[in-house]
Amino acid sequence: MTLATPNPMTMFGPDFPFAYDDWVRHPAGLGQLPEHRLGTPVAVVGGGISGLVAAYELMKLGLRPVLYEAGELGGRMRSIAFADHPDSLAELGAMRFPPSASTLFHYIRELGLRTRPFPNPLATCTPSTVIDLGGVVHHVRTAEELPSVYQDVADAWDKALQDRAELSSMEDAIRRRDVRAIKSIWNRLVTEMDDQSFYGFLAASSAFESFQTREIFGQVGFGTGGWDTDFPNSILEILRVIYTHADDDQVSIVGGAQRVPSGLWTHEPEHLVHWPAGTSLASLNSGAPRPSVRKITRRGGGIVIEDGTGVPREFAATVFTPHVWTLLSQIDCAPELLSTPQWTAVERTHYMNSSKVFVLTDRPFWLDTDPRTGHDVMGMTLTDRCPRGVYLFDDGPDRPGVMCLSYTWNDDSSKLSTLDDHQRVSVLLRRLAAIYPGVDIASHVIGEPISITWEREPNFMGAFRANLPGHYRYQRRLFTQFMQAGAPEAQQGFFLCGDDISWTAGFAEGAVTTALNAVWGVLDHLGGKTHPGNPGPGDRFHDLAPVDLPL
Repeated sequence: MTLATPNPMTMFGPDFPFAYDDWVRHPAGLGQLPEHRLGTPVAVVGGGISGLVAAYELMKLGLRPVLYEAGELGGRMRSIAFADHPDSLAELGAMRFPPSASTLFHYIRELGLRTRPFPNPLATCTPSTVIDLGGVVHHVRTAEELPSVYQDVADAWDKALQDRAELSSMEDAIRRRDVRAIKSIWNRLVTEMDDQSFYGFLAASSAFESFQTREIFGQVGFGTGGWDTDFPNSILEILRVIYTHADDDQVSIVGGAQRVPSGLWTHEPEHLVHWPAGTSLASLNSGAPRPSVRKITRRGGGIVIEDGTGVPREFAATVFTPHVWTLLSQIDCAPELLSTPQWTAVERTHYMNSSKVFVLTDRPFWLDTDPRTGHDVMGMTLTDRCPRGVYLFDDGPDRPGVMCLSYTWNDDSSKLSTLDDHQRVSVLLRRLAAIYPGVDIASHVIGEPISITWEREPNFMGAFRANLPGHYRYQRRLFTQFMQAGAPEAQQGFFLCGDDISWTAGFAEGAVTTALNAVWGVLDHLGGKTHPGNPGPGDRFHDLAPVDLPL
C-alpha cells in the first residue's frame, strides 16, 4: 500500500487565499493588453524584489517598465562581499527563505539559482547549537538534548496554538487550499484577536501561566530563534508565520540573496509580448535604472515622476514599492493619489528595527573540537546577552568562514546603533567571551567588519513593517489599494506594493505577491484582461477579499 504524499505547505493566505504561484506559472500568461497599449512606459519606483518582479512581469506583458532606484538594485536583498574575498558574503537583509514561499521560488527556479539549507538553531544542517540563558550554557545538536524545561516551553507553545488558534485545522486547510475553511477560521480569529498583542496571547493561555515559561519562550522561541522583540506586535502577525510554515526548513541562495532581484534585471524571458527575443529590463532601461524619485504629481490622466536630476516624466501608471514612510518625508507626493483613510494607514505603519554585524575569519575554526568538552568550539548561538543570535557559515575547511556575530531587533538593535563597526565588534566579542571562555575569536578575524542598522538607512527607516494590535484595518486599506474600480480618477493608476503592503512583512513572498497585485492593477487600468482560464487576484478579489472589520 502506497501512502498518499501530503500537499506541500505554501504561503497560501490566510488573509487573501489567492494562488499566486499557479497564476504566474499558467501557460496562458498573466493577461493581454490592447494593441495600442503595447510599449507604453510604466514607472516602477524601487529596485528591490517587489519592484523587479513587477517590472519583469509588466515587460512580459508588452509594457516598457522604467525603473527608478535610489541606491543599488536589491533593496533589502543586499549581499555584500568582503574586501579581497569576493566569494565570502555578508547578507545584510533577507538571508533565509522558506520552501513554502512558492511564488518567490517560481522566480528562483526561472533564474536557475541554487539553494542550500540555512543553519538555523537546531536545524539538521547545523553542526551544533548553543543556548545561553541566565548565564547557563548548553551545547547541543538536537532539541532532544536540551533540558526538559525547553521541551516544556515548546509543548506550551503548541498547546496555546492548538487551543486558541486552531493550528492543525488551519494547516490542513492551507495544504488543501480549502478557501472556505481558511476563511472560516481566519475571519473569526481576526475579529477576536486584532486588538491582542503576541505577549497578551501568551499570557492569556493557561500553558503560559508561568512568567519563566514566557521568558524562556521569548528568548529561545521557535524556528529561527527568540521572539521577545515581537511581543508588542499583533498576534495576527505571528499566526500568519506559523500557519504557513514561513519559519521552517529555510534555505539560503547560493551566491547571495541579491542574485534574485539582480537576476530579474538581466534575465531574458522566453515568452515576451511585443518585445523581441533577448529583451531584458536592463536593455529596456539602457543598462541602469533612473535615479531616486523626488516628486510624484498628478497631471490629467497621467502621473508625473520627477527624479533626482530634476527631469519630470509622465506615465500612464506608476508602481511604488519602497517603504511607504518615504512618501511622508523623502518624496513630495501629491496627496490626491491616495484617499484620506489610505494616508492614515501610511502614517500608522510601524517598522521593526534590526542590526547585523559580520566578520570574516581565516577558516571555520568553530568546527574544531574542544578537547575539554568534546563539543565544537562554537555553535549557532542563541543568548539573552546583547549578541542575541550568532550565525556561522562555512564553505569548507580550507576557505574563509563568515560569522554573523550579532543579529538583533528593536531595543537590542538600538543598543549598538550609535557604535561604529569596530566598536560593535569589540562589544560583541567581550559578551561572547563569557559564553565561550578560552576561545580567541579575534585571532581568527581577517579584514574589516561589515554591519547594517536598517533604521539608520535613509531609504528604508527600518527592517520591515510589523503591525501593532489594532492595525488590521490599516493593513487592509494598503493591501486592497490595487483595487481601484470606482475610486476617484485622481486615485487611479498609482499602485502600492512591496513589504509594507503585504500581510507577511519581512518575508520576500509577500513582497512578490503584492507586486503581482500591482501588475494586475496596471493591466486592468490600461484596459487589459486576464485569460478566462487564468483569472488574476483582482478578478477573484470579491470572492477572497480580506475580512472587512467594522469601524
